[in-house]
Amino acid sequence: MVLFNNYHLFWFIIEFLFLIKIYSFMKSIVWVISIFFFHYVNAQKEIDSLLVVLEESMESRLTYDQKKERNITYLKELVNDSTLNDDGIYQINKNIIAQYNAYSFDSILIYIEKNISLAKQLENQTLLNESQLKLAKLLASSGQYTEGIDILSRMNASNLSGKLLDNYYWCYKKIYSDLSFYAISQKNKNRYKEYYLAYSDSLLNRYEPSTEEYLSIKEGEYRDNRELDKCLLVNSRRLSIANFGTKIYSQIAFERSLIYEIQNNLDEQKKYLILSAISDIKSSVKDNASLTILAMLLFKENKISSAYKYINFSFQDAEFYNSKLRFVLISNVLPEITRAYELQIEDQKKQLKNFLIVISLLSLILLASVFYVFKQIKYLKMTKNDLIKANEQFNLLNLKLNESNSELELLYGELSESSLVKEHYIGTFLNIHSNYIDKLDDYRRMVKKHIISKTISDLYEKTKSKELIDAELKLFYKNFDETFLHIFPNFVEKLNLLLVDDGKLVPKQKGYLNTELRIFALIRLGITDSSKIAKLLRYSVNTIYNYRVKVKNNSRGIRDDFEMDVMKIGASKK
Repeated sequence: MVLFNNYHLFWFIIEFLFLIKIYSFMKSIVWVISIFFFHYVNAQKEIDSLLVVLEESMESRLTYDQKKERNITYLKELVNDSTLNDDGIYQINKNIIAQYNAYSFDSILIYIEKNISLAKQLENQTLLNESQLKLAKLLASSGQYTEGIDILSRMNASNLSGKLLDNYYWCYKKIYSDLSFYAISQKNKNRYKEYYLAYSDSLLNRYEPSTEEYLSIKEGEYRDNRELDKCLLVNSRRLSIANFGTKIYSQIAFERSLIYEIQNNLDEQKKYLILSAISDIKSSVKDNASLTILAMLLFKENKISSAYKYINFSFQDAEFYNSKLRFVLISNVLPEITRAYELQIEDQKKQLKNFLIVISLLSLILLASVFYVFKQIKYLKMTKNDLIKANEQFNLLNLKLNESNSELELLYGELSESSLVKEHYIGTFLNIHSNYIDKLDDYRRMVKKHIISKTISDLYEKTKSKELIDAELKLFYKNFDETFLHIFPNFVEKLNLLLVDDGKLVPKQKGYLNTELRIFALIRLGITDSSKIAKLLRYSVNTIYNYRVKVKNNSRGIRDDFEMDVMKIGASKK
């Protein structure tokens, strides 16, 4: 029995450890899949964003080309200067050739030939060699290798030095590099490659290691030898010193896409083809390859519309530049993409036709349903018409009754408040008027007394003093404050509720108002004209206006509604 239990325990432990191992393995697989999926999603988002920028750049092509044309027109106008000699014209033509580089093959050819003629007129062999090398480079870049070699073979390399010798080696390197790539015979491939490598070595020995030219050749060498990590490192260095929107950046980005093509990294390949294409458009480079290859990749992914748009854009650029080599490359894929696009359009037309038929049938059904529903609604309206009319009349009467009640309540409240104000002010007015009669009588007796006693000078001094007026004014303010606060005891508190904390009005003495409060007390009583308020309170109109503006600026609510809110402060008993 013990042996049996130990045997089962042993196998239980084995199975448990096996399950743990399976769980760990599955967890690792899930982790790897998650990382891959996250990378794929991020890469796709980046490519989609770049494609949006590419589309925007394509739409703005005319703007970039117009800028290029303006630069060329300016240089052409300089050539027409009658004070220029042949050497000066030659130098300006060089700048025009630089502007036309990768923009218009025929125009470059015309200005190179002009400079060759000028160099011969000047009998300047250095300038002649320079222009002939430019012509050889142009022919080599456009696939006219035989003509390029013919020009180079007529030149004496021993008479070349410095930059001219560099360009001489570069032209041969370019020609044999392309011939090695396009050659069908393996024997010819190997022979051309030997020449290409020999000229590359010659250039490496002449260039400084930090220059773009040196790094470009070194990158090509690493790419040919499939040392791709070193190749990427050199390319990154080149990209870091190149400016986006220039021909050199477009070339470097294109060459980086070639590295990722070798690595079968489709996302990165597309990314740098897009960047290269955008840079080509911004720099008005018409002799380009990035957009054509991008169109081919999208075509393989069955993104026919985008592929068709990009290949047509590339074809227009090639047509504008008039590059035979580029025409050949595009013509290999353009018919196939165009045919696929036309088939897609036909399929879409068929689908649209089917959709229209389905929609038409559904519309007929919907029309019949609407007709039936409309008929039922019409019937219901007829049966409920009397009831609706009765309800409308009842609601109208009820509304009028409510309005009447509201108007009566409002009128009663206004009458009550108005009655309270009038009663109090009538009593106060009668009392003040009686007091003023007594004061006038006292004043009369005082004047009579001084006249009888012939103390006119004392009388003059008394009438000249403002003490009487000031005293009366204080009494007027006191009576006004007491009377108003008797009717509106909560006026100060309610007014301050309409103001921000920093703008609240606090009287110096309880039971009295300050100037601002008296102004708005008069406004509450219906006296809104600043000139009338100024006359009552014995201030200038401008002072009253400034006080009103100052207080309204501290309003919590809408500034223009402040005085209307003050008018709503009601009278109440203490």
